Amino acid sequence: MMLSVDIRHRLGDFAVEARFDSAGRLTALFGPSGSGKSTLIKLIAGLIRPDKGRIAVDGRVLADTEARIFVPMHRRRIGMVFQDARLFPHMSVAGNLRYGRWFTPASERYAKMDAVVELLGIGHLLDRRPAKLSGGEKQRVAIGRA
Repeated sequence: MMLSVDIRHRLGDFAVEARFDSAGRLTALFGPSGSGKSTLIKLIAGLIRPDKGRIAVDGRVLADTEARIFVPMHRRRIGMVFQDARLFPHMSVAGNLRYGRWFTPASERYAKMDAVVELLGIGHLLDRRPAKLSGGEKQRVAIGRA
């Protein structure tokens, strides 16, 4: 996967500028607290529209301020796990996992739900609701849903 980012965005007195190309299956983003990591991820995911610049994945333009392109979050094919593991409280773990799969066409589902459940070690949690999960369990479920 090729991720290409060249953006500038201002939030009040804070500005985020990022320019990079990542051609790996895994990209790490790190830096001190308050440096804009979460904001950058929200920009890539489509939760925030950049003030200026361009974001593309595998050549597909997701945002380009000059061309006035902005693909909404639900059409970007990008999974995101929030720091607070925003699970649907009215759904069981299994329901939360199924919800994530609903947005992915069958031809693009790389892992079966059973394999995800086993990999994350959450089989014993499938009938529980998020209120009955620990913080770490919520994170694992959120990763599985993404």
